Amino acid sequence: MASTTTHTMTKPDTESIKKYLFKITMKSQWKEVVQIYSQNPQVRNARITRTGDTALHIAVSDSQEEHVEKLVQLVSVEELKIQNDRGNTPLHLAASMGNVRMCECIAKDHPCLVNVLNKDNETPLFLAALHGRKDAFLCLHYICTPAFDDPQRYNKCRRKDGETILHCAILGDYFDLAFQIIYLYKDLVNYVNEEGYSPLHLLASKPSAFKSGSHLRPFKRIIYYCIYVDDLKVEQKDQFKQGLIKTFKEEKDPKYPENYQTCVNYFRVFRKLVQLFVTKILRRGKNSADTENPVADTDGARGHQSFPVNYSTCFDFVKLISKAMLIVLGLGSMEIRKTREKKEKHKWAFQIMNELLKRAVMYEDEDSGMNPQGAAPSLRDNDETRPYEIVDGGKENIAEAETIEMKTPKAMKIMETPILIAAKNGVTEMVEKILELFPVAIHDMNAEKKNMVLLAVENRQPHVYNLLLKRDNLRNSLLCKVDDKGNSALHLAAKLGEHKPWLIPGAALQMQWEIKWYEFVKASVPPNFFSRHNKQSKTARDIFTETHAKEVEAGGQWLNSTSKSCSVVAALIATVAFATSTTVPGGMKQDSGEPTLENQPAFEAFAIASLVALCFSVTSMVMFLSILTSRYQEKDFGKDLPRKLLLGLTSLFVSITSMLVSFSAGHFFMLKDKLKYAAFPVYAVTCLPVTFFAMAQFPLYVDLLWATYKKVPQRSYKVAPP
Repeated sequence: MASTTTHTMTKPDTESIKKYLFKITMKSQWKEVVQIYSQNPQVRNARITRTGDTALHIAVSDSQEEHVEKLVQLVSVEELKIQNDRGNTPLHLAASMGNVRMCECIAKDHPCLVNVLNKDNETPLFLAALHGRKDAFLCLHYICTPAFDDPQRYNKCRRKDGETILHCAILGDYFDLAFQIIYLYKDLVNYVNEEGYSPLHLLASKPSAFKSGSHLRPFKRIIYYCIYVDDLKVEQKDQFKQGLIKTFKEEKDPKYPENYQTCVNYFRVFRKLVQLFVTKILRRGKNSADTENPVADTDGARGHQSFPVNYSTCFDFVKLISKAMLIVLGLGSMEIRKTREKKEKHKWAFQIMNELLKRAVMYEDEDSGMNPQGAAPSLRDNDETRPYEIVDGGKENIAEAETIEMKTPKAMKIMETPILIAAKNGVTEMVEKILELFPVAIHDMNAEKKNMVLLAVENRQPHVYNLLLKRDNLRNSLLCKVDDKGNSALHLAAKLGEHKPWLIPGAALQMQWEIKWYEFVKASVPPNFFSRHNKQSKTARDIFTETHAKEVEAGGQWLNSTSKSCSVVAALIATVAFATSTTVPGGMKQDSGEPTLENQPAFEAFAIASLVALCFSVTSMVMFLSILTSRYQEKDFGKDLPRKLLLGLTSLFVSITSMLVSFSAGHFFMLKDKLKYAAFPVYAVTCLPVTFFAMAQFPLYVDLLWATYKKVPQRSYKVAPP
């Protein structure tokens, strides 16, 4: 009876403590939380929120590092394994946040926590990779490093849908993390998800990660080439631990205020420059003393160098000077910082691509890399590339794996190989590298029997198409192929998809580049392809007319509205210019009929400018009227209509400028004696409204010039709206 009474009294106390614990955690009163944990062991495993979080979960989410360390010292291993409703332990949350200090204090004494799975079969290590937390990932990896030949070491790197940590790192553009994963988990290079995509497939589908898929303005292009980016290097365990200890020490006891960061960065670069010269001098002396045993370069593997070895000192000097200049001039500049991040992304993606291709087994034996499940006779034969579910401490569920194997018809379809995806997305770096390492890749085709040339033409990838045309063997073997519907490269060049592929505004200019693309492909294919019919008995010209009907209509409407707007302005300028040209400033001499101000420079400028304004405004008006009366046929969008529009806009801009000059010159006679120097600012302000109109139309003028005189269109890599 006494024990029953004690139990009934303890339960309400526990519930009240839980409620109080919830209140103080919401108010971030963590000292009291630690005190309650130390005095009341029964509430250490209490879930105090609707999502099943304990106070330790909330402390980790709130980045309370010092209090998390104290709470971890109080709880047991089983209490550290408590999962919320999503199956996440406190270590899961710390890893997803990338807080290395909390990951270290939670997992260093209990490495088994790194292998705990949540409801999505994600370990803390997986969540660190999913969110791109490189330091947290390396911290957890080195805490629970398994034997290199242990087959279970990959269980914590994959979830039930087959996505691995390498897939997630590449999808999130975390290339520095992906580089570390490739060296730590080499077999993941050839793993595929349940859709059959390997990490190389995913990288090929990210054109913006490569230089060929990015377009920079002239100023940014200059900055891009001036910035130096270091290659990715493997972070060994000792180096990582030393960096971790140094980081923790600086966090606890910073040596300088935060606003001194720029000065400190510059000092570090200067110190590195001095160390570089000292190291080079000592190494040169050592090498000269022992020429038979040269010392290996310990600066890290650079790969092949594009300069002689004896120029490495000069190269390092230029590299450090560029870093110093960026610190002094551009560290605070958002544009320079963004450009640097873009170049880092391009260079590291290229480096990741090379590492993936070194380890790829796409074309070995009969495995083309297109079938993720394969036709292996048993589960074990192809175990490393099959998605599986992990249960009970990392063991494979063979029954469920066999169930997945029974569902493979979905994945048995012919997958696109990485080179086909790269050709479709315009990643010329990958296309060129794969052809260099695997020449047999030229025969790859997708489920529709389209090779890389057909895909490049269909998806409007001129850079890839030009790359393939430069190789005679590829040109002769690939250009004559057709897909499963009998479409040749010319048929696909004539076919317009649902989205606008070209990097230029306006339906008329889109149509112009479509014609240029069709003519460009037509000039490269054999003449017998011109009248070739596909399986639907259609020629390339028939397909072009059929698929471009809406584009022709939209282009006609765009030209019509543009010409109407510009013709109104041209007519107004012509009216003003005619009235101005017939008016002589200062009047005429009665005896000779000559202008009174004939020999003055301002009068001559007025006379010439008014005549030029009248002439070019009439020319502009005639050009726009000829566009309005055009029939808007397909062939007219190639040269005729764009040239008329270009000539009309050129004449309009010249007439506007001439009208402003004639106005200023004529009005100058009224102010030349008293307000001579004040007249110029007044004229500048007066010209602003008309100047704004010219500036608004100037981008269209530049696009017209570009589209008219550029032989091969430029592909747009922007994501098309759904």
